[in-house]
Amino acid sequence: MFGTVAKMRVKPGKEDQLMSFAEVEAIPGHVQTVVYRVDNEPNVFYMATMFESREAYRANAESPEQHQRYLKMMELLDGEPEWHDGDIVYNQSGSGS
Repeated sequence: MFGTVAKMRVKPGKEDQLMSFAEVEAIPGHVQTVVYRVDNEPNVFYMATMFESREAYRANAESPEQHQRYLKMMELLDGEPEWHDGDIVYNQSGSGS
């Protein structure tokens, strides 16, 4: 698997829009996206997104559809996200109980 972690600073009052923005249609190769809000900085969010492969990640990143989603997301952010791409070397799912 391959993915990215992004640190984002959200404009005040745009948090709910960011969460609804995260609910997009199915993207080929997409496995999961998780968004965290930082405790001591309520307008700072971290997003971790996982894809089946580096190729699926790159295909999405380079698609016109993703570019349009990115432009819409940027309207909600206070500056560019800080991106960290890489291979996912460990992943564990819990039982949810």
